[in-house]
Amino acid sequence: MSRKIAILGAGESGVGAAILAQSKGMETFLSDNGKIKEKYADVLSNSGIAYEEGKHTIDRILDADEIIKSPGIPSTAPIVKQAEAKGIPVISEIEFAARYTRAKKICITGSNGKTTTTLLTYHILKNAGLNVGLAGNVGKSFAQQVAESNFDWYVLEISSFQLDNMYDFKAEMAVLTNITPDHLDRYDHDFNKYIESKFRIIRNQTDQDAFICNLDDEVTAEQISRRQIAARCYPFSYDGKKGPEIAFVDRNKLIVTINNDPFIMTLEELALQGRHNIYNSMAATVAARLTEIRKESIKQSLSDFQNVEHRLEYVARIHGIDFINDSKATNVNSTWFALESIDKPAIWIAGGVDKGNDYSKLFDLVRSKVKALICLGTDNSLIIEAFTGKVGAIYETESAEQAVMLAYSIGKTGDVVLLSPACASFDLFENYEDRGEQFKNAVHRL
Repeated sequence: MSRKIAILGAGESGVGAAILAQSKGMETFLSDNGKIKEKYADVLSNSGIAYEEGKHTIDRILDADEIIKSPGIPSTAPIVKQAEAKGIPVISEIEFAARYTRAKKICITGSNGKTTTTLLTYHILKNAGLNVGLAGNVGKSFAQQVAESNFDWYVLEISSFQLDNMYDFKAEMAVLTNITPDHLDRYDHDFNKYIESKFRIIRNQTDQDAFICNLDDEVTAEQISRRQIAARCYPFSYDGKKGPEIAFVDRNKLIVTINNDPFIMTLEELALQGRHNIYNSMAATVAARLTEIRKESIKQSLSDFQNVEHRLEYVARIHGIDFINDSKATNVNSTWFALESIDKPAIWIAGGVDKGNDYSKLFDLVRSKVKALICLGTDNSLIIEAFTGKVGAIYETESAEQAVMLAYSIGKTGDVVLLSPACASFDLFENYEDRGEQFKNAVHRL
């Protein structure tokens, strides 16, 4: 009898998992409680994969030998609880896909910087001629690529939600960019549960594997000091005064030393500027040096990389006012980096779905840099309460168009309008990309 697999959720990861399961001869059924996007429904139909939308047929799902859960579905969902009560293993797509590939995996997680670090690492490996795939939270589904391609390497961006249902999966190289409070609504508002989730990135590692981590991140540094870590540690730090750092900055130079062989590059040569991006460049460079890519090739890639869309993306200057799209900043720490990088009076557009945010770490920056706060969300009460008295003016809007028009009307030459929401987007938008696109379109219509 063939193995029965049920898949919950028909997004990129769910559909990819279905393709891989079917390619391995498993009896595959995909169920999505909502409406399936047309492009994914077409793939499922063309592949002959059984699926349903708008409901969960409980008996059919609970008849599976194993369930693959999309990361967006919380572990508290009734169908997940029923499966667990019946003893059916519930795993993530990355757990499933890793069983069927011998490729080495560079796995990147963290509250901030993980997408940029992932794309930069992939860019370096691909430019160096390695046979490499890009997957996880970015690019195509990991499972679908395992089914259809034969890569030697994968660079995977992995969220805490994906790590939560990872058990036997192992990263040959694990990168942890930082840990700051995020998604606490999914972790019972318990920061320690979120920390444990992030540290699953080093699960199953041995002394043959690598763990690349940021010593300047207080949470990470404290956790490392009291955990038994099997992998070889490759720490990085901005000023290199915390201990035996592998990567640090000294006199305006990025220095990465592996096996007593230093890699040196001036900060001006880096395509990614700003302190937060130097961390991303350090992490990617350490990973690249561990793959033994030539220094000249790494330098070339670090200097010609194009940054990810919606991340401190310059949109336009209109009548002397700069507009910056940082829609990908869905947590407080991302917004802190954005505000810190700005050296002009700011009109800050923020708000959305609050994930249990502590805004206090933004107070000093907002007092010194922000002249007006424009709230963009259906319920702005928490953000208004947090910043009342700390900024000259607070406004409320319910569309990107409204927010941009208002920002433009109160802006003056030399100001910057920064969309950096610090919140999730799904109250008014499909996702952060949709929010960023609507913002950019509104700017271009001014």
